[in-house]
Amino acid sequence: MHPPDTGDFGRPISEDDAEDLLRCICFKTGPPRTLGVELEWLVHERERPEIRVAPDRLEAAFDDVRALTLNSALTFEPGGQLELSSQPAASLMECIDSTAADLDTVREALRPAGLTLNGLGLDPWHPPRRVLQEPRYAAMESYFDRSGPFGRSMMCSSASIQVCVDAGEEEPGPLGHGRRWRLAHLVGAVLLAAFANSPVMQGRPTGWRSTRQAVWNMLDPVRPMAPPLDTEPRSAWTAHALDAPVMCVRMPEGPWTLPDGLTFRNWLRSGAPRTATVEDLRYHLTTLFPPVRPRGHLELRMIDAQPGEDGWMVPLAVTAALFDDPEAAETAYRAVKPLAEYTGGSPAAPRNPLWVAAARHGLADQELHAAAMTCFAAALEALERLGASTPVRDAVADFNERHVLRGRSPADDLRIPSMVKDLGT
Repeated sequence: MHPPDTGDFGRPISEDDAEDLLRCICFKTGPPRTLGVELEWLVHERERPEIRVAPDRLEAAFDDVRALTLNSALTFEPGGQLELSSQPAASLMECIDSTAADLDTVREALRPAGLTLNGLGLDPWHPPRRVLQEPRYAAMESYFDRSGPFGRSMMCSSASIQVCVDAGEEEPGPLGHGRRWRLAHLVGAVLLAAFANSPVMQGRPTGWRSTRQAVWNMLDPVRPMAPPLDTEPRSAWTAHALDAPVMCVRMPEGPWTLPDGLTFRNWLRSGAPRTATVEDLRYHLTTLFPPVRPRGHLELRMIDAQPGEDGWMVPLAVTAALFDDPEAAETAYRAVKPLAEYTGGSPAAPRNPLWVAAARHGLADQELHAAAMTCFAAALEALERLGASTPVRDAVADFNERHVLRGRSPADDLRIPSMVKDLGT
């Protein structure tokens, strides 16, 4: 039984109230002080990942994981992906150490079941299968089915690393929120290219270094999109959120309503199928999936899950350095500013030529490769200033040597023929 109508869905909200609330909650400014990371993992058979895990085995293993004491928030995605979301940390190393300890605990709990966490941006073997039956996911699945099959792949087969940085200061400058908002949408394409790690889908090479991002690009016309960058961030995001279509309307009983073409703004104005509330607006924001989502802080959502037990530390460390070290932030901004020429007169991210090139070609794209070399060099210099440990700095340096300097993404290292052969294609 879902909560009754507006009494438990929150207080009714007007259009003016909604605009005011969005402006207040989405960009909370101040000197950057905290950092967070959200790690999604595919859960596979440890010895034979190409064999799909039976749902009952998966649920039994997840029950064991749910019983653990963790610092991170533990959640599960619709296809059974496991997600750990760190607490806001006061430093890069606090974030890394706390999250690494939780990951060790989770891996140890999965070991007796013969399962492991696999760092790939998209499951290369299995078609999407939804294992969570909550009303939210049933509604989401029905909504995305209107646009084609890619919504199910996004929900059930994808995994990413989401780095959360503070919105920045109110004032202009390298750490100002306006600069950081623009930087996120330009350096985000560099991060997408550098860490692209999903070239196979259902046993077949796709021609994309990041098929995960290609899948996101194929969702509905608005939900995965960023707002225009030529408008003040609060105004741009407020208009974008209110003019985005409502995915579903939660109902007190029975299936949730799936309106067709109803924007949140029009819902506020019409009052149908029921009065919109503050909680409805907050829920609506969770159904928008732009590459950079403002949630008070900035949530960077474009990085594929990475291979190896510690591969996730590299994009976290690089992103932290480029956003929270003023010198590295200025260097990165100068390096990526020319990339804006890719986007002139074209759709917003992630459907403009810059982001499409990053997802398709990775660091084989010359402009993205040049920007990545500058950004990684700046990050490496900044990490010591940020107090990064020697192993973390060494991991970033090794990634820089093996991938960035050579113009290669992790996708270029995957053994695609063996993946295809294992599936019998």
